[in-house]
Amino acid sequence: MAATRVIAVVGKKDAGKTTLVVALASEFARRGRRVATIKHGTHPAQVDTPGTDTYRHYREGMAAQVLMEFPGGRVMFERVERESDPVSLIRRYLEAQIVLVEGFTKSPLPKVEVHRTAAHKAPLFDPASPDASRWVAVVTDDEALRLSVPIFRFSDTAWLPSLANLVWERAEQLAD
Repeated sequence: MAATRVIAVVGKKDAGKTTLVVALASEFARRGRRVATIKHGTHPAQVDTPGTDTYRHYREGMAAQVLMEFPGGRVMFERVERESDPVSLIRRYLEAQIVLVEGFTKSPLPKVEVHRTAAHKAPLFDPASPDASRWVAVVTDDEALRLSVPIFRFSDTAWLPSLANLVWERAEQLAD
């Protein structure tokens, strides 16, 4: 498989990061690309149901890892002492042509920001910041916003395919 491309989708709370990740993932899948995603959470997620065998293996048995295989899928539960960075997670777990990382704003990955005026006055992007060069684009509903990076507006009709092309070109390529 060719080098894996990776890009982060960032934005403030309730800006629409998940919606953009889903839209981009769907667009790349439509184009025949193998897509993977990583979601950075700020709190532990309940991903298993109390009383199930996997829950008992993990919670009661205190297994370090539980892998559940089922028709058409697989789930891994794993205890960790500290969070990993997205590139380490990709190298350990994922096989894809492109990985869309939701969150991990402080990572050194290239970034697409989602900015909605209803949620926040200003975007995260700061042209004076030392990491401003990591920004690939901003997707926004703010018709007046002008920045030094490409801006895609939700009101435009063809923004998603154009953004997907830019993301593919500017995503970081991980060496094998």
